[in-house]
Amino acid sequence: MLKQNPDAQVELVRSGGGVFEITVDGQLKYSKKATGQFPTESEISACLS
Repeated sequence: MLKQNPDAQVELVRSGGGVFEITVDGQLKYSKKATGQFPTESEISACLS
């Protein structure tokens, strides 16, 4: 993922309850809490494009 998006800045923000979210420029793009599942690689790529 980082090879395809070399300018991306990745930050791990620890939290509880199994929350996994992808936020781009302050906007929530994916939420495991909302979908009930982890994103696939293609879903992550779509969030970053």
